[in-house]
Amino acid sequence: MTDLIRNPVFVLVRPQMGENIGSAARAMLNFSFNALRLVAPRDGWPNPKAVATASGAAHHVLDYAGVFDDTARAIEDCDFVFATTARGRELTKPIYTPEAAMTEARTRIAAGQKVGILFGPERTGLENDDIARANAIITIPVNPEFFSLNLAQAVLLMAYEFSRQEGSALPVDPGLAGAEIASAIEIEKLGDHYEAELETAGFFFPPNKAALMRRNLRNMWSRFGLTRADVQTLHGLLRQVLRRRD
Repeated sequence: MTDLIRNPVFVLVRPQMGENIGSAARAMLNFSFNALRLVAPRDGWPNPKAVATASGAAHHVLDYAGVFDDTARAIEDCDFVFATTARGRELTKPIYTPEAAMTEARTRIAAGQKVGILFGPERTGLENDDIARANAIITIPVNPEFFSLNLAQAVLLMAYEFSRQEGSALPVDPGLAGAEIASAIEIEKLGDHYEAELETAGFFFPPNKAALMRRNLRNMWSRFGLTRADVQTLHGLLRQVLRRRD
């Protein structure tokens, strides 16, 4: 199988039916993808229906699938994350077509980064709290009057688009002078730090708007494309402000 670092990680968030997970695994293996992660699958894991649907060699994709309790843990080692959604939502993020997104993914992977792609549950798609943790959105240009895609179809489309560009996307210097991009877990911890101190300062007011304010902050951190040095600076800045205040 293809080395995992050469391909994006496919993350199925709260998938509902084992058959759809198995079909997604088959779609991945069609294009030599094997890095599959599952977030809180509705019917538990392992799932015999997923194995039966995967059939043949695709069951190996399921055998090595990572299972996580929440989205944050599933992407904590990723440097850049796309969220697939038919709607831009109210979250401010770059919106890519599948072609442009996979070109971006190839460029980042060539530079040594790990890229993740989030896919939502079959009935509702990704929730805003999931999308807020991604760096960018992928929207598939389908019929606006019928924009619902089967989970496996969406997975197949991304895998195909990435594979189609084999050899066409050359490594590109992103202009960061060798700086390391902060991973998702580093961004998550930065958000935790600021959220805890802002909670103490009474920032999240009124209470009925607190959840939206927290989500917007998470979305902001993930959108910035911070380096590890940026994250350390922002931690240090907050600590110094608090030290001076106290």
